[in-house]
Amino acid sequence: MDPLYLFVFAGLFTPGPNVILLTASGARFGFRATIPHILGVAFGVGLVAAATAAGIGALLLASPALGGALQIGAAAWILWMAWTLARQGRMGPEADRGRPFSFAEAIAFQAVNPKVWAVALAAAGGYASDLPIHSEALRLATTFSGLNLFVCLFWTWAGTLLSALLTSEARWRMFSLTMAALLAVSSAMVFL
Repeated sequence: MDPLYLFVFAGLFTPGPNVILLTASGARFGFRATIPHILGVAFGVGLVAAATAAGIGALLLASPALGGALQIGAAAWILWMAWTLARQGRMGPEADRGRPFSFAEAIAFQAVNPKVWAVALAAAGGYASDLPIHSEALRLATTFSGLNLFVCLFWTWAGTLLSALLTSEARWRMFSLTMAALLAVSSAMVFL
């Protein structure tokens, strides 16, 4: 078995912004409503991996000003999502429960997801093959998308199961605040 698969699986399975957002979405909106989010994450992660293999990652590393601007933008977006999640702790018919990410929003988020970029850069640098660039980009894209689809399904399902425990306003509030705090902390990964 290609060691790339184990590396990518471990890198994407451990908690980060996608895992936190999918778990929260599974708990809040249910599995079926979160499917566009799941598919968008899997597709977007593949796009980032392909772009990294094609040389975009090297460009970002070579341009400190561009990299710094992207870091600040990414941290701000993740903190905004954490704030939004923290405010969505209410339950019941009168609650404004928002909506899950759309397919396009989930894809767009991968462009600023620091964990995905870090795993993609490490995979492109540490597990590169002797394939032509376009073939290497396809190899990384399919590996990232395929493995991440299963990761996304698992964490969304876990969130759906957690919803059975969130039977009171206080529990929903605690869950929302915990997920928001974890997401806010993950914004610091942008600067590592």
